[in-house]
Amino acid sequence: MDIPQFDVHAALEEKHWWFTSRRSLLEKILEKIVPKNGNIVDVGCGTGANTAAFAAHYSCIGIDPIPEAIHSAQVRFPGVTYRTGFAPKDCPEIHTADAVLLLDVLEHIEDDFFFVSELLSAMKPEAYLIMMAPADIHLWSTHDRGFDHFRRYSAERFRMLWKDLPVKEVLVTHWNTRLYWPIRIIRQITRMIGISIGSADTDLRLPSKPLNALLHALVSSEDTRILKALEGKSLGFSHGVSIMGIIQKTTESVVPQKRPDTLPADITPWK
Repeated sequence: MDIPQFDVHAALEEKHWWFTSRRSLLEKILEKIVPKNGNIVDVGCGTGANTAAFAAHYSCIGIDPIPEAIHSAQVRFPGVTYRTGFAPKDCPEIHTADAVLLLDVLEHIEDDFFFVSELLSAMKPEAYLIMMAPADIHLWSTHDRGFDHFRRYSAERFRMLWKDLPVKEVLVTHWNTRLYWPIRIIRQITRMIGISIGSADTDLRLPSKPLNALLHALVSSEDTRILKALEGKSLGFSHGVSIMGIIQKTTESVVPQKRPDTLPADITPWK
């Protein structure tokens, strides 16, 4: 992302329904799989609101390669630990983390296969890697171009990231399912007209307070089903605006892998 997009995040991430509902779900998931006062590393933490929220209950560090984003996080959330750098090489805390978070980071990484396997190689056995990313190529729009996305993920493409690696798949589900069709229609329109509906070539803008609360409640109503899927008591969602994956490392050794030559055709962006 460029600086204008980080500015949009900083302005909206504490209030906007998309950020707040995603953070609420993640807090519930972390409560189930990470011990109190456990260690969490938030990779690609951006302007820091998620790291700050999780730091209330865990030993949490945020790392991001963009100095301006880290400066914004440090100013807004003093007392929370942030670092400018690249994971895992600039973040030794990954070696002892109980969970590593990749929240809307993978779509910005050209070789996401190498990146995921490199992180897993640095993590301890039984640690969790929690990933969220944009889903469904039909939603590709000016919003993705504004955020410098390389791709949106299908479930097949997502699972390829850890295929044949020594991990246990804990959960794969889509998220933001109940708003999928309204968002798809909006994205189709913005793709046709070539402009976004929000700031800095994104679709992010803060709705009125009542509408923002309604959208938060609607998306958060998916949490019960996702938490049951985490426990193996139900299936997750088969489509949505985002996709989530939770995997657990099972052995000490993981060899970093390069991006394969052949990938599913459904992830090629429409330019």
